[in-house]
Parts: sequence; C-alpha cells; structure tokens
Amino acid sequence: MARKSKEAQWLETSEAEAFAHFWRLLRGLHDKRRRQGLRYPLPTVLMVALMAMVCGADDAQAMQTWGEANEDWLETFLEMPHGAPTQDVFLSVLAALDPETFQQVFVAWVGMLTWRFNGEERHFAIDGKTSRGSADPGRGVLGVHTVSAWWNQAGLVVGQVDTDRKSNEMKAIGKLLKVLDLRDATVTIDAMGTHREVAEAVHNAHGNYLLPVKDNQPTLRRDIEAAFADALDDTPRPLDQPEPLPIETHTEIEKDHGRLEERTVHLCRDLSWLTTADRWKGLQFIALVERTRTILRTGSTTTERTYYIGSSPNASAQEVAQRIRGHWGVENSLHWVLDMAFREDQARHRAGNTARNMAILRHIALNLLKSEPTQRLGIANRRKLAGWDHNYLIQVLTGPRA
Repeated sequence: MARKSKEAQWLETSEAEAFAHFWRLLRGLHDKRRRQGLRYPLPTVLMVALMAMVCGADDAQAMQTWGEANEDWLETFLEMPHGAPTQDVFLSVLAALDPETFQQVFVAWVGMLTWRFNGEERHFAIDGKTSRGSADPGRGVLGVHTVSAWWNQAGLVVGQVDTDRKSNEMKAIGKLLKVLDLRDATVTIDAMGTHREVAEAVHNAHGNYLLPVKDNQPTLRRDIEAAFADALDDTPRPLDQPEPLPIETHTEIEKDHGRLEERTVHLCRDLSWLTTADRWKGLQFIALVERTRTILRTGSTTTERTYYIGSSPNASAQEVAQRIRGHWGVENSLHWVLDMAFREDQARHRAGNTARNMAILRHIALNLLKSEPTQRLGIANRRKLAGWDHNYLIQVLTGPRA
C-alpha cells in the first residue's frame, strides 16, 4: 500500500477540514520555477508564508525566522525535506507567482469562509489603498495600489485587484466587479467610481449601486441640487405651480469626541428634474446628505452637503444612511488595520510580483483572524496568540465551525 504524504494525512484530520479546500487550491497553482534542483514544494512555501503572516511575520526575513522556530512542528504535516524555507525562497516564489491566479485562489477560498453569512444582506464597500513602502522613487518604481472589496456586515475582504498607480483605479474597479458575486448586494464606491460604466456593470450583475455625485459629474450634480432645492422649499406656492418633489427623510444625532454631529438623509424617487437620468442604468433615487457638526467647546458649527444616486428600488432613507456610514468604515476596519496590525505601509517588497502577492497574503491572514470567533482581542493580539499557541493557530486556520 502506497504511503500517504504528510499533507494528505493532515488533510484527513478534523482540525484541517475547513482549511483543506484552500490547500487543494494551492496545489493547483502553476509553479514557474525550474524543476531541476527544486527543494521546496510551492504549496509548502505558501502555507508556511501564510501561517507566519498570521503569527506576526510581516516580511520574508521574519517568515524564515518563524519557520525555523517552528520547524519541528511544521515537519509533522508539511513536506519539508530541506527544513523551513529561507528568506530567498519566499522572495523568489512570491516574485514569480502570477498575482491574478493567486487572486482567483483567494476569491474561491473566501466563498468557503462566508457560509455563515448566507441569507444576510451584503454591502460591499470598494476602496483603494497604496502601499507606500512598495514604491522606489529613485528607480522610478510606483507603489502598488490595491482596490479591495470589503463586505461590511461580515468584516471580510472578498476581492482585490492591484495596479501600479492610483490613476488606474477605474480599470481595477472594473476588473473587481467582474469577479464578485453582486446578486442582491449593495456596492458603494467613492466619487472616482461614479461612472455610467460602473453603474451598468453593477446593475447587469443584479446588484445595487450607491454612488456619490461630485464635480466629476457636473450636469448630474446641478440637476440633483436643483431637485432638492425644489423639494426642500417650504415657501407657499401659487395654486398653478406643482407641489414640491416628495421626499423621505431620516436624521441621526451623535455626540462624541467633544462634538455634536447631526446627519440627515433626504431621499427622492422622483427623477423628473434629472436631464441625464436615462444614462444611468437602473437608477431609482437621488439622495442628499446634510452633515452639521458643532464643536461643543467653542460652539462653532459647520454644514456640508453631499449628493448620491442609487439603484435599489426598496431602500429607505435610513438604509441609505447606514450604507453611506458603512462605506467609510472600510478605513478603520481594513486600511487602518493593515497599517497598524500588519505594518503594510512599511513593507518594502518591490521585486517582481512580491508586493502584490504579499498584499493578498495579508488579506487572507486578516480574513482568517477576523473570522475566528472565540477571542475578544484586537487583530495584533490575535496574531501574537497564534504565534504562541499552535492550537489557536490551527483554530484560526480552520475558520469558524458549523
């Protein structure tokens, strides 16, 4: 009888059941390295890199150190005939690995993580972030700009596309929308994503969009401003003039950090004031958000207005307010965590595809850590605990149990 490999034995254990799918996806990746003299199997290198990333290793040197410190344990279930992979091995593998293929593995695996959110509403906040450390101005190397989709309710990254410059963000958004399952989901993007092509792509994928309207859409903005000027005009009207546009209003008041903030959302489904409404596929409503902030110590008050278009036929003003606030939560829930807990802006990986693939590894590690439900710790402390306790690390890797 043929002897089973160590990883095959490991995959049959109950601890690895939820992680087995990801391992098999890794086994399917194309290895561009020459077969001659190949010392480290690709799945082993990526598995050790991910485990080390979960445990606090933010660069290739730290991954080597973590692997060497845990070598005896890793050899019990991974094929490591030459010991733990070295820093050079991690860098060469991540530089050569096709990031688009690795991204496909990530998206396919995320679907396995999200079983517990089936049936819940989905709000995908799409936003971009540049990894500053990946830039090398002296050599003309631009920093990697990653456009990510953040599932607000689940607290997970569900997709990402990388580009070498922020100016290419629109192309990245288009690619990202194609790989996401947008059925019945609401998609929010900042003003850079307010284009007819984006609205059409979301609508055609049976999703709903909620997009801010700023100076990049001047005609649409002027029309929306005029519509709400009419809708909110409470002066008496002659009998021969039409009634103001009907609107729905929701107001929230919040006191925090020495200031009082009042946020009011006005929603209007009458699009008769819009001269370009037919250009936005699936358009159902326009919205005005008024934010009034008062500094309690000084009493000074400022007010700002922003405008939105949306395609949900049933969204209320309160739901629109929740989506708008939820979109900017991506800054604290994703970008801030990547910078503070994973030190992303300090990562100086520049060769080949290393920066892009390291970004994917960080997102996988973040998803795993956020999906582990038993510890009420911040991400940085969960990483430490995983590094100290092999049982907890396996628990993080296997994800939440049914």
